[in-house]
Amino acid sequence: MTRPASGDPDGLTLAAEVLGDLAAHEVPLGPMTTYRVGGAAALFVRPRSFDDLALVAEACRLGGLPVLVVGRGSNLLVADEGFRGVAVSLGDLGADIAIDGTVVQAGGAIALPVLARRTVASALTGFEWAVGVPGSVGGGVRMNAGGHGSDMAASLIDVDLFDLYRGERRSLPAGALGLRFRGSDLADHQVVLSARLQLFPGDRERGEVELDEIVRWRREHQPGGQNAGSVFVNPVPGEVTAGALIDRCGLRGHRLGSAHVSDKHANFIQADDGGHAIDVVRLIDLVRSRVADETGHVMRSEVRLVGFDGIETDHGVGVTW
Repeated sequence: MTRPASGDPDGLTLAAEVLGDLAAHEVPLGPMTTYRVGGAAALFVRPRSFDDLALVAEACRLGGLPVLVVGRGSNLLVADEGFRGVAVSLGDLGADIAIDGTVVQAGGAIALPVLARRTVASALTGFEWAVGVPGSVGGGVRMNAGGHGSDMAASLIDVDLFDLYRGERRSLPAGALGLRFRGSDLADHQVVLSARLQLFPGDRERGEVELDEIVRWRREHQPGGQNAGSVFVNPVPGEVTAGALIDRCGLRGHRLGSAHVSDKHANFIQADDGGHAIDVVRLIDLVRSRVADETGHVMRSEVRLVGFDGIETDHGVGVTW
């Protein structure tokens, strides 16, 4: 059988037939992201078992469709036209936490702040930084999330993965994931089912004080509302910050349609309620271009763009940076 092209309607029909009642159709993804803008997934699945994941793998293979794993949506920007593939959310399948001494195993769907508080409550230290990161464990591994002087790589032992193209489950050590500053070698079709962390004995009261301090600092220095956190990776960590470069270019508060650079922190881009994803991505492009032209620093975006293939921005650089 000829494999349909990626996103082809016949591929969607075939995948829907394979998935049956497991898949929901045209499910809005915007509300599942912290930007809260963007279109729908053609097919959306909440697997309840590993058999369900295997069925998703079969559907994607036969339909020739792209796959998107949706965690807490804190670094996703979905195109207004939506995602013409299969979106997967682990839900209860990745919601367990097990603690054995100083080793913590956490499901991929667990929120990082929840895990940070759970480890502190168990008198462990080394994961307090995550209380201010609104992502999931799976997303945290994929992006090597971090803050306040630490990151996932600092404590990660290994991960349990499911490959949605091969239909295979396997364990990989942290050293095989290509972890780097706010990135890794994990592909879209590799689902982080769980992660094991090596933490250290700590003091619960001291840990709770640190959690409170991190939360307080974030509230004082970072905006709330509809955003995905820091948009750009600091060009020279510890020396040159993206926010300072954006400020130098006079872009704090700059608005483009339904999106604007935050007045509180220039490395945050806010989306209006009921706004458009294309405005966000065009503003990201404008900021990146202006900073490159005026300072010579080419900034890399932390935001994961979904469904924007083939869409050009005003500066003609595309949207796959």
